[in-house]
Amino acid sequence: MKALNPYNIQFIGLKIGAHKFDYDIDNAFFHHFEYEDFNAAKLKVEVHLEKKTTLLELLFKVKGTINVNCDLTNEPYDQYIEDQLSLIVKFGESYNDINEEILIIPHGEYQINIAQYIYELVILAVPIKKVHPGIEEGTLKSDILEKLKTLSPNLNEPKTETKETDPRWDDLKKLLTDK
Repeated sequence: MKALNPYNIQFIGLKIGAHKFDYDIDNAFFHHFEYEDFNAAKLKVEVHLEKKTTLLELLFKVKGTINVNCDLTNEPYDQYIEDQLSLIVKFGESYNDINEEILIIPHGEYQINIAQYIYELVILAVPIKKVHPGIEEGTLKSDILEKLKTLSPNLNEPKTETKETDPRWDDLKKLLTDK
């Protein structure tokens, strides 16, 4: 995991107060996590670290675009994402990351690797349903989209209902009304 060393923050030499770290994230970052769902990624991550005497407060902010395939047409497009994540780092007897918002690290630690938190922030910022903006605007021309339109039920056509019922049922309905 030497490739993720740039995401180590050595907090032991930092002065008490605010510090800012900037990272440029691309597809190579996601290859370390064996995540292949993005065609391309161009993201900026800002990490604001507030060092206090007994704890560290981290605020992660991500902005940028990822190139993904549309869930409806499988056409690639750039999806803009923007999100943030807060993390509090406390010191304790042993490592504990059970709580999503609080990380406990041993007293002797001098650095923290934030790569996993950046990864989770980006993955959770991606919409569950990825729809090409051209579909919503009506400007995307795709064979798959045309096929979906031909196979979908047409809700604008007037409904012509000609109910032909079985005459035996009609006789039974008469029994209900002949009281």
